[in-house]
Amino acid sequence: MITVKNFSKNFGDLKAVDAVDLEVKKGELFGLLGPNGSGKTTIIKMLTGQIKPTEGEVSVLGVDVLANPLRVKELTGIIPEQETPPSFLTAEEYLYFVAKIRKLEAFKDKCEWWFSYLDFAGQKDVLCKDLSRGTRQKLMLAQAFLHEPELVIIDEPLINLDPLMQRKVKDYLKDYVSKGGTVFISTHILEIAREICSSMGIIYKGKLVFSGNMDDPAIGDRPLEDFFLELVN
Repeated sequence: MITVKNFSKNFGDLKAVDAVDLEVKKGELFGLLGPNGSGKTTIIKMLTGQIKPTEGEVSVLGVDVLANPLRVKELTGIIPEQETPPSFLTAEEYLYFVAKIRKLEAFKDKCEWWFSYLDFAGQKDVLCKDLSRGTRQKLMLAQAFLHEPELVIIDEPLINLDPLMQRKVKDYLKDYVSKGGTVFISTHILEIAREICSSMGIIYKGKLVFSGNMDDPAIGDRPLEDFFLELVN
């Protein structure tokens, strides 16, 4: 689903991502873990064609991201870290807009399902600029999964959500993967990864210091926090 080889990104003298090799297979719920500033968001931006790597190769769903970034956006669902929907549209208008761009048929029922599932039907007619941060996150989740893509890439999936909604979203992600989908998330919250991810990579100062399954013998039964701190220290 995702293949990355010798992935690097420099911003001037800063090497934000340093020679990363990574593979995500179909049916995985993969978590990219790391402290703030470790390179997680930069990797996601390169995976989704928002920025180009300084060097390296990247393939998403068999598509060369460097050669055809628009095709990657067509095939996947994407939630950037700080993406906000257009301020001049209502929540409902924005979902309809996404559905029409993706050429979905009979999309109104799908939109209604998301408004109901994420419990924000009462905000359908509110302009996006007036939505709370949590409601905007719900809307971004809805647009990413609306076309039921094979792969969804999410930067910090539970940001701004209350505990009740976090539980609902985590259950949805696990169910989505159990039905054949693949999800790539980045987060600095280790508890999320331990609870829902089947595999993970740990990045620190731009370098991938671990990649494997959550049941890797190197982790064992100890808290993920202990394993994480051992690697980054």
